[in-house]
Amino acid sequence: MEFPHIDPVAFAIGPLKVHWYGLMYMFGFAAAWLLGVYRAKQPGSGWTKDQVGDLVFYGALGVIIGGRLGYVFFYNFDKFLQDPLWLFQVWTGGMSFHGGAIGVLVAFWLFARKTGKRYLRVADFMVPMVPIGLATGRFGNFMNAELWGRASDVSWAMVFPTDPLQIARHPSQLYEMVLEGVVLFLVLWVYSVKPRPAGAVTALFSIGYGCARTFVEFFREPDAHIGYLTGGWLTMGMLLSIPMVVLGIAVLVWAYRNDERGVKA
Repeated sequence: MEFPHIDPVAFAIGPLKVHWYGLMYMFGFAAAWLLGVYRAKQPGSGWTKDQVGDLVFYGALGVIIGGRLGYVFFYNFDKFLQDPLWLFQVWTGGMSFHGGAIGVLVAFWLFARKTGKRYLRVADFMVPMVPIGLATGRFGNFMNAELWGRASDVSWAMVFPTDPLQIARHPSQLYEMVLEGVVLFLVLWVYSVKPRPAGAVTALFSIGYGCARTFVEFFREPDAHIGYLTGGWLTMGMLLSIPMVVLGIAVLVWAYRNDERGVKA
């Protein structure tokens, strides 16, 4: 099937062009704030509306700075060595989830240090809202007709206008939107409704995202300048996601064991 015609520019104000991709980030941050405020209003949450706003702001900086650094160092380090100033050319595109995740973890640490809140509790409060941002971001990728999937003959395969080969491919951006976004959000939201050991919600996010991303990588076309790393199947996305699953399981076990012993994490 043909890719639906979508103008990547949502609207223009004079020479200023506002792209759908940028709006998707804004929608994701706004949704995180609204959901965070809702959770803060619950009895005994220990959070205020202002604290939620500050945390979302810290997280947004972590996503943008970490996402850019992650893309440059994980996916295009050679280009950075040739032109170090390219790091700051964010308008040319290039963001990495794994870099953004590291940036967000640093942002959580800075916020916890500033407010005196326990680090893992800060992370556990915020991570259930993160998949909403992932969903809007992946939909932005789809509207940009970028990061498409591998060649396929399934009935819903699409021919993307940015594909030089013009062959039908998996709309892997939508797979990621559903699995990393919608499904993971529902799992984390339901799981976090009841009190959990410190670090458990964050660990479940790590496991869930790592599994979802690794699965979708079998349908997603690897970056052209990287390709497959080994064996004709391993991709950079898998290499960065599989450790998330292992680490998440380890933290989950550690969290519940500490909780049984009454140890505060």
